[in-house]
Amino acid sequence: MTPAARVSAAIEVLADIEARRRPANDALKDWGLNHRFAGSSDRAAIAGLVYDTLRRKSSSAWLMGDNSARAVLLGMLRQERGLGTGELEKLCSGERFSPPPLTEAERAALSSDSLAGAPAFVLGDYPEWLDPYFSRIFGDDRAAEGAALARRAPLDLRVNTLRSERETVLPKLAHLGAEATPWSPVGVRIRLSADAKNPAIHADPAFRKGMVEIQDEASQLTALFAGAKPGEQVVDLAAGAGGKTLALAAAMDNHGQIYATDISKRQLVPIHERVARAGVRNVQVRTPRGSEDVLTDVDGRIDLVLIDAPCTGTGAWRRNPDAKWRVRPGALAERLTQQRTLLDRAAALTKPAGRIAYVTCSVLAEENGAQVQDFLARHPGFSIVPPRELAAPVLGELAESFCAAALLSPEGILMTPRRTGTDGFYVALLRAPG
Repeated sequence: MTPAARVSAAIEVLADIEARRRPANDALKDWGLNHRFAGSSDRAAIAGLVYDTLRRKSSSAWLMGDNSARAVLLGMLRQERGLGTGELEKLCSGERFSPPPLTEAERAALSSDSLAGAPAFVLGDYPEWLDPYFSRIFGDDRAAEGAALARRAPLDLRVNTLRSERETVLPKLAHLGAEATPWSPVGVRIRLSADAKNPAIHADPAFRKGMVEIQDEASQLTALFAGAKPGEQVVDLAAGAGGKTLALAAAMDNHGQIYATDISKRQLVPIHERVARAGVRNVQVRTPRGSEDVLTDVDGRIDLVLIDAPCTGTGAWRRNPDAKWRVRPGALAERLTQQRTLLDRAAALTKPAGRIAYVTCSVLAEENGAQVQDFLARHPGFSIVPPRELAAPVLGELAESFCAAALLSPEGILMTPRRTGTDGFYVALLRAPG
């Protein structure tokens, strides 16, 4: 397919997403099934155009004065890909498989390239209803924080120290331009340009041998900040596919016991294969059985409970840009209820002086510090481990600069793309009485 044909296809997919209010991945899959002539490179390029447009949807609509699929894609190409009006005219030639020529209004908007007077939620490319929430946590920086969340993320990997070490892995991934992450001592980063295709990391020998796992640097850090130690009894209460379970197992050097569970059987399905590939031997998966509590036998016996809580996912928009336009206020209320339930369950699991590591991939105060304060009001015997004490054992001499970069509150640590170059992640550590 020509570049112009790919642009036409991306416009078609974006229109489908908007018309049917469906996830981008579903629309892209359907397009591919209906256009089997398109090769893998074509499909990847079209997906890149679609996701980049969703990242910059609000600001592109403002720039163009039009929120149609065509307009927001053109606006994205101007803002994100840096294409000039002349280049866009060549793409939109009206020739076979190309989009129709630019209108005078489009040409004028693209030439002005101005977001002057746009409100913060437009400049930051996030839903208008979230503006008060962003204002609460970021204040006047909310547009800049939102804009950072709208940029494409790198591919971050966690080195599985049960199989290898970073100094060994980096040369094996040199062909992908791998480099050490700035903060995580076990992180590897592969930077991706705006139009780059995601590398086939799952086919790489380093991945297949269990030497690396895909995990954002902030997610790696939250698992390390939890402070799991060899020999401890640990519960991963919302384990999902097991990313943090594996990180905890590596931190524990396969000694002790991790009980991994989740309210969703489906979410747990990948964990078994991942545990085997990573060489993890200290994980016991507790699959939910209806309404039965599968952890009652370990109540009051656990050193560390990690809660990677279900949340609005506002911190992960770089990787899932269409999610930010689908999230609704009702989803926030539902997530807050789930978080409270998990925190209360964790309190019953911890032994005297045990810990709860509360983690979200959200930047909203309501899901983070406010949730921690609500928990302490319900469980007054628990206390907060000072945030700086989480960073020091993990980051060593980098701890001070990390704490200066991240957003620290009395309750915990918030990482964001703008501040720490990571996804948006929050972590707080709570200690049980005793």
